[in-house]
Amino acid sequence: MKKLVIIGLILIVSNFAQAQEKIEWLKFEEAVAATEANPKMLFVDVYTDWCGWCKKMDKETFTDPDVIKYINENFYAVKMNAEDDKRTFDFKGKKYSEAQMAATMRVQSYPNFVIIDPTLQNITQLPGYREPIPFLDGLGQIVHNGFGAK
Repeated sequence: MKKLVIIGLILIVSNFAQAQEKIEWLKFEEAVAATEANPKMLFVDVYTDWCGWCKKMDKETFTDPDVIKYINENFYAVKMNAEDDKRTFDFKGKKYSEAQMAATMRVQSYPNFVIIDPTLQNITQLPGYREPIPFLDGLGQIVHNGFGAK
C-alpha cells in the first residue's frame, strides 16, 4: 500500500512539473491518502448531475489558469457527486457513499466547495457559483486566515 501511495505521489508531482492545464481531480480516498503522506488541505467540489451552476463552474471557473494553478498548488482536489449512492470508500473506519459523505459534511446546496484541513478534522464551506476572481478571493481568505495551518 505504501508503494502505491508513493508511486501516486510521484505521478502527481510529475504532473505539477508540467504545464498546469487542468485541475488534478482525485477520488476522496486518494486525496486522504495523499494528505497523510504529504499534508495539504482537501478541496472537495460537491456537485450534482442536474446542477446548471455546477456545470458553469466546470466550464468557466475551473478552466481559468489562475484557479487551476491555485488549487493544484494548495489543495488535493476532489469531485464528489452528492447523489451517488453506488461508489463507496472507507474513511476513518466507516464506509461511505459519495452521497453519504456529502450529507455528513452538511452540504445542502450546489455547487458547494468543502475545504478540509490537513489533519482531516476541520471543515469549512464555500457555497455557490463564483467567477474566477471572487472564487480565488474566497479560497484565499480561507487559506490565509489560518484554516488548515499546521
